[in-house]
Amino acid sequence: MLLLALMLALAWCVGILGRGYWTPDEPREADIAWRMSWQSDKAVPLLAGEAFCEKPPLTYWVAGATIRLFGKAAWAARLPNLLYALTTALSVGLLARRAAGSLAGWAAAAAIGTFLLSYQATIWLATDAPLLAAVSVALLGAYRGFYAGGSADRLRGYTLMHAALGVGFLCKSAAAWMVPVLALATLTVWEKRWRELLRWELYAGLALQAALILTWVWFVYRGEDGIEHLKVFFWNNLAGRFAHVDAPGDLQYAAGHSNSPGKYLLELPTYLWPWVFLVAAAVRRAWRKRRSPAEVTRPLRFAVACIVPTLALLSVAATARNVYLAPAMPGFALLVGWWMAESVREHDVWDLRAVRVTAALVLLAALAFAAALAIVGLDSARASSTAALAGFCVAGALGVVAAAALALMADSASRRGRMQRGPYLLALAYCLLLALPAAAIYRGVDAWQNLPEIGRELGADSAGGALILMAPDETTRAFVDMYARTEVNLIKGPIDDDAIIRLRELSRPHAFVFVQWPGRDTTPTVRRIAHALGIAHTLGIALDPVPLEREEPAWAAAADLKVVHLYALPNGRRYALLQRAG
Repeated sequence: MLLLALMLALAWCVGILGRGYWTPDEPREADIAWRMSWQSDKAVPLLAGEAFCEKPPLTYWVAGATIRLFGKAAWAARLPNLLYALTTALSVGLLARRAAGSLAGWAAAAAIGTFLLSYQATIWLATDAPLLAAVSVALLGAYRGFYAGGSADRLRGYTLMHAALGVGFLCKSAAAWMVPVLALATLTVWEKRWRELLRWELYAGLALQAALILTWVWFVYRGEDGIEHLKVFFWNNLAGRFAHVDAPGDLQYAAGHSNSPGKYLLELPTYLWPWVFLVAAAVRRAWRKRRSPAEVTRPLRFAVACIVPTLALLSVAATARNVYLAPAMPGFALLVGWWMAESVREHDVWDLRAVRVTAALVLLAALAFAAALAIVGLDSARASSTAALAGFCVAGALGVVAAAALALMADSASRRGRMQRGPYLLALAYCLLLALPAAAIYRGVDAWQNLPEIGRELGADSAGGALILMAPDETTRAFVDMYARTEVNLIKGPIDDDAIIRLRELSRPHAFVFVQWPGRDTTPTVRRIAHALGIAHTLGIALDPVPLEREEPAWAAAADLKVVHLYALPNGRRYALLQRAG
């Protein structure tokens, strides 16, 4: 188990500390955290100097503190994510241990650390990692409180829940309440424990949660445009996720990431990768145990209460993103932990088959990592880093071989009926894939995502003149703010007649215009692979792409502008710097 914990920590370290800022969202979150590290008013986050009221500021406070200590490198901004990952795993592990025993605790902790969705949330610079940690602690407190043996234990459990919910609210607003509140409400109805709603211990911790939240609300209210900011925080960003509300276009959150019936259910297997068949085996066993005594099915009821109501609520929302379901992942992890503990005591052929199919999935993942390593190795974008990248690729290849060997050993153990050994070896194998080969892949992809380099080049190329950002998205505004300059003129999209008139007014002599070019500058290796697989047309990749300098848009000539510098990342974004002709 110590080896498993070390491998899990290594996988987290590689994903959190071993790569740069990636789109989508990370450059934006990085700029907000960087601004928070030196801005005087800490109540409202700022994106490129403008109020960003989508999320409360706790995530940015913490990331800003590490940026202030270590600089604005990606690893520094994400350093707190290691704490969030550890908190999530420990909380879910302790919850499963309390519900179903020690083995269930270890299995649940490993599952929550490696489910594709929770792993993605953990390693990403965003508000979802601390939210998942806070919800995991809150669920531990809710379980302790709801199933407490006495008043003192009940008070400790519910107080822990309220403290965690207060912290979670300061990370991502009322999204922190969704899973714990729905879980407690569902359990109260399911078990007909109406008296639980009258217990004073359930509400005692509300004072602590209210103190945390209302203190921040007060500081927002006292600030400039406080009322408007609170409206965006609590109306546009909450109600606006579930329905269209009366708001400006850039605050219509329901307009993006549109939902569709059954979207979350259809995508659920990808969220649970690679343990989807272990979850299926757990669901099968849970159904067979549904008439068992209440003490036996208690972990199952709690897991179902965490998962099903949340899925139902998210399914009727106007917007849908996979990460919205991340707070419910502790329920799936508890389900896997309970199944592991039960199947070690008594298993059947279907449990063993689930492990063997999972071994095949891990082998498939090893092949995918091997293919990604080959692409990164062949597509080395920078000659100066080729030797270092080659070393990473060799280590990654060894990791792929070792992971494949562990997966085969797991399959062999399952054939012999060794129930506990198979999942353990598979967890080691998958963590190994998330460490060694992933480190090489991340290093290669960093060259495709190196927006800081464009920002620094832009700062040097535009020195001596005003800078105008033409219809920038949040990512563009963020990296220009962090790496080029903090004072710019902004012309919001779309690029229409009004925008061109505004551009003519601002583009005086010596002024520069910075704009994103459509499409991507694909490398020869990626183009050949895309055409060989027959997906080039779908991805919009031409075998012989048009050079950037021939793609000057019509609006540039209308504004009397010419291209003076072009910027392109391999397989990444493209930008141009323009200046008035003559």
